[in-house]
Amino acid sequence: MKDPRDIIIAPIVSEKSYALIETGVYTFEVHKSASKPEIRDAVESIWGVEVLKVNTLNRKGKRKRTRGTNRVGQKPSQKRAIVTLAAGEIPLFEN
Repeated sequence: MKDPRDIIIAPIVSEKSYALIETGVYTFEVHKSASKPEIRDAVESIWGVEVLKVNTLNRKGKRKRTRGTNRVGQKPSQKRAIVTLAAGEIPLFEN
């Protein structure tokens, strides 16, 4: 994976991630096979900031049951990256 925009898929939007943004920690959904150095290079090249630390976690998709037929399906699994910046900020949700 060469292109940094293929590594970073989307920012995570939740109350916890918004609270972490105030401390300089950002949460992203990333490609499943992306490594920590690839994530660091992608964030630094896209937004031009210095990354201090990258933590990753794999979240398994939840099992869901349909209402009428009682069939079981599964939401997709995803990999998340929690990126701590040394200084500066990423303009994610500007109006």
